[in-house]
Amino acid sequence: MKMGIGQTIEIIYQDKAGKITQRKIEVNGICDGRIRATCLTTGAPRVFLTASILSWRLVVEKRHA
Repeated sequence: MKMGIGQTIEIIYQDKAGKITQRKIEVNGICDGRIRATCLTTGAPRVFLTASILSWRLVVEKRHA
């Protein structure tokens, strides 16, 4: 499975200080080992290093009839 622009994914990320967080993000761009995204918790733009993503999965939104 490959992540792409416009997708919502959930990541487990380790920052430079070693802190591990789990977030849902919307991918805006992927280039040179960096993911530009919008954090769906805060609404803030963020940049994540792909090497620091420990795990990720595609978020599938459930649609109600």
